[in-house]
Amino acid sequence: MNMQVMQSVVWAVLLWPCLVSLGVPLECKDEQGNIIPCASISKEKLLDRVIQHAELIYRVSEESCTLFEEMFVPFPMRSQRNQAGYTCATKAFPIPGSKSEIQQISDKWLLHSVLILVQSWIEPLVYLQTTLDRYDDAPDTLLKKTKWVSEKLLSLEQGVVVLIRKMLDDDMLTTSYYKQGVAPYDLQPEVLESVLRDYTLLSCFKKDAHKMETFLKLLKCRQTDKYSCFLR
Repeated sequence: MNMQVMQSVVWAVLLWPCLVSLGVPLECKDEQGNIIPCASISKEKLLDRVIQHAELIYRVSEESCTLFEEMFVPFPMRSQRNQAGYTCATKAFPIPGSKSEIQQISDKWLLHSVLILVQSWIEPLVYLQTTLDRYDDAPDTLLKKTKWVSEKLLSLEQGVVVLIRKMLDDDMLTTSYYKQGVAPYDLQPEVLESVLRDYTLLSCFKKDAHKMETFLKLLKCRQTDKYSCFLR
């Protein structure tokens, strides 16, 4: 099996939950907040909007992770997360580290990687909101930030789906999310276990949010000059 065929098989397996027989028209908001068809926005403007969403999501994820750490994670515990077996469960999408790697990847790989990352976090962030509500002293700021990120992630998913339709002429994608298989939270978990698990979830999401932003900015760079794009 050659590399191109193998890549096609891999994408088919990863994206099967996203495939439907008919595409559903998606809606976006203009600068005044009015609902307009996403298809009416130019590819360039839509990509800019998607990047802005990704930037905000990453920034707020950083703030949420730092706030949670300061509120609930004593300093000695911060190094115990990986030792206790709490590792990131999302798909591995390594960031290209050289000019040759950047030139070899395709726009399709970048867009589909972002979509899979976005969809893999929709359900876990819902779980996170549920478990944070059980913290007696969780600040409203943290609760609001996690809720905001969860809502914005759905908007980012919608924007990426439309971008794929516009840039790849792929009308088969919809916003049915990809489940990453995160187990539901226990009803009454041990405090330490719950804190470490939620801390891991926030840390892993921050890491993947950075990948989403990086891939989208690389995609934008490639639209102008494919051979001069570097990741800083």
